[in-house]
Amino acid sequence: MSVIKPMRFSLHARLNLRDREIPEEEVERALQQPEFIAPGYANREVYLRRYQDSVLAQEMLLRVVVEETETERVVVTIHKTSQIARYLKGLLK
Repeated sequence: MSVIKPMRFSLHARLNLRDREIPEEEVERALQQPEFIAPGYANREVYLRRYQDSVLAQEMLLRVVVEETETERVVVTIHKTSQIARYLKGLLK
């Protein structure tokens, strides 16, 4: 039985939410229901999910980078991009 570790947002990730006008609800949705999870560097995974950005009025891809430690999972950074095909290349079948 696997233990669910607590999730924490780094200060950098919190600033990303504010500065890039990313709704926290969309980040939570990406973490709970990702379309894809891609390997990142070291102990990191990148959670990917498309969403409709209300500020830009277009579909965007949310990239949530999570690092797992022995005691917790840390959201390290959050990006949104309109270059959806670039980041999903090789993941779509």
